[in-house]
Amino acid sequence: ISTPSIKSPHSLLEWKKRVKSEYMRLRQLKRFRKAEEVKSLFMSNRRKIKERTNLLNDEWLKLRIQPIPLASSQCVVDFCFPEFKKQAVLMRTLNTVAGIPFMYSWSPLQHNFMVEDETFLHNIPYMGDEVLEQDEAFLEELIDNYDGVHGDREGGFINDEIFKELVEALSQYSDQEEDEVGDQENDEEEGSKKSLDTEPKDVSVDLSTSKKIPHDEIFEAIASMFPYKGTTEQLKEKYKGLLEPPSQVKLPPQCTLNIDGPFAKSVQREQSLHSFHTLFCRRCFKYDCFLHPFHATPNVYKRKNKEIRVETEPCGLDCFLLQKGAKEFADRNMLRSQRVRRRRRPPRNSSASCPGSSVSTTEVKDGESDHETTSSSEGNSRCQTPIKMRPGGELGEEAEPTVQWSGAEESLFRVLHGTYYNNFCSISRLIGTKTCKQVYDFAVKEVLIHRVPLEERAISPHKKKRKHRQVWPLFLCTDSSSNQVYNYQPCDHPDHPCDSSCPCVMTQNFCEKFCQCDHECQNRFPGCRCKTQCNTKQCPCYLAVRECDPDLCMTCGASDHWDSKNLSCKNCSIQRGLKKHLLLAPSDVAGWGTFIKEAVQKNEFISEYCGELISQDEADRRGRIYDKYMSSFLFNLNNDFVVDATRKGNKIRFANHSVNPNCYAKVVMVNGDHRIGIFAKRAIQQGEELFFDYRYSQADALKYVGIEREIDIT
Repeated sequence: ISTPSIKSPHSLLEWKKRVKSEYMRLRQLKRFRKAEEVKSLFMSNRRKIKERTNLLNDEWLKLRIQPIPLASSQCVVDFCFPEFKKQAVLMRTLNTVAGIPFMYSWSPLQHNFMVEDETFLHNIPYMGDEVLEQDEAFLEELIDNYDGVHGDREGGFINDEIFKELVEALSQYSDQEEDEVGDQENDEEEGSKKSLDTEPKDVSVDLSTSKKIPHDEIFEAIASMFPYKGTTEQLKEKYKGLLEPPSQVKLPPQCTLNIDGPFAKSVQREQSLHSFHTLFCRRCFKYDCFLHPFHATPNVYKRKNKEIRVETEPCGLDCFLLQKGAKEFADRNMLRSQRVRRRRRPPRNSSASCPGSSVSTTEVKDGESDHETTSSSEGNSRCQTPIKMRPGGELGEEAEPTVQWSGAEESLFRVLHGTYYNNFCSISRLIGTKTCKQVYDFAVKEVLIHRVPLEERAISPHKKKRKHRQVWPLFLCTDSSSNQVYNYQPCDHPDHPCDSSCPCVMTQNFCEKFCQCDHECQNRFPGCRCKTQCNTKQCPCYLAVRECDPDLCMTCGASDHWDSKNLSCKNCSIQRGLKKHLLLAPSDVAGWGTFIKEAVQKNEFISEYCGELISQDEADRRGRIYDKYMSSFLFNLNNDFVVDATRKGNKIRFANHSVNPNCYAKVVMVNGDHRIGIFAKRAIQQGEELFFDYRYSQADALKYVGIEREIDIT
């Protein structure tokens, strides 16, 4: 219940003074508590160290210690005063140890990692006293590029704990003022006590917590001192939330807590697959990937060839096809190719339906398409069990009792039905606890029996003469010299063809398999049909600076197997991670260097340059600091993003610059993502240090590069 507030006799300035005073008191109290906590932890650690030291000393007393042999030569030290004796110390030779090069800390990374822009500077970087004294303009310019420095805000730092204590401390001033106002009213009017008891006061009461909400003046004063914490209303709502007791996290209505187990609830298909559709990335096949902030949606277009077929013959005595009307249902929904094969197929004995167990599928006849089989091997498997016979030789026909379905089984059926449709035999094998007849009965109860779509049952049209696409070869010829490379984002206009308004066409990118456009889109890259190694410009993928896509390039070997030793396609090394073994050691040029442990041939893939994926604006802000440090690991990926290996990266980040390099870098499109590959420019021997051209400008080359490696002239 909230009532109109009564203006306090004190002004906002007075409340701001109180906020500042109470804030400083609470911060000092917090520092005192933290110091006491640190002190107690320090004393506890000291006791543990002492106890451990005593145990080690006791163990050393039990061991037989061999003394180190003494040196034969001695070092004698004379004193100027004759009354002091000469001191002799045994001489030991300490060999000179070369110090290791200087290195900033970094975290190893094997894939690119996208991070958000840092609009606030975490700390003012220390670059030596010379910069602080002689180049103050640089620090001012650096701070101007950011929205501020972390912790350097007006009013200082305030968290939820201090905020709650601050509001409660300021409430005492408000209560005192109310008491003073009440005493004055009692002196002026008679019977005011009764009216004050019946009329509402200038407070808000939270019915859920039964606690009084302070005046708005308190939140207004806090908002003026800490503007980044929010407005007055936002602070008030925040305080109400802090008063509520901690409770369990409430799931959104479209989610479910558990879809498996005995206590799982029966939910719809969309609710079961909500986490999959929300968190799963269809581009890198990971949950919560750190590379694609916008996950691609499932493709709305179905494949040309049907993958799920309806069973036409009973799988056993408990098959749903033995029920009345089920046979005609299967005949109406099967494909034309299945009808032809069923006429040619010899009769076979029926077996009992046994969910949960599976055997290998029957061999497919020559000429049958693999696309007309089930997508899961378990779905096509047949379980062979003996048929129970009655003593008279007839099949047993006992009435089946009512079957109870758990919530997990019902949810799993709804998920599988969206993929297998009316193939109840396959669904029963995947559920594992129900026969296909029971699954069919449940589907009838759920009213989920659907006819196969007409486009799937229709007779396949005659093959038309393939028209050669003229769009993508012209695109390669006209734009091969362009340096404008933009990041790829899947287009999403399924009912509209890809024209000049398509994002892919506007950014001069091909439509990939993640786009929602038609498969016959002229802007789609068709892949290659090479039968060699795909390492020359005769390969369309290699010419387009792309790696072969295993879903498009079916003849070059990119989709055959994953054995790197017998791999025929040489244009899929980055996506398969076929990198070489690299070593890190002091360089012969400057600092640390990258060395290769195995010999490589010309144009062979060595490693991928990995790091943080940042925007161009963030790269400009970081680059100002890196230029002062005289060390930069920024690598332009495209017009939108830059790879920064300063904080996170792999060992190839230590490869130095050279005008005569033995490696070269190339930005390659790999399954919709631009990635940086390092390749051998010539044959490289084992143990040789790796160099590639940083492509410095003439001014930067004189500034940053001062040492060039020696080249052996043979």
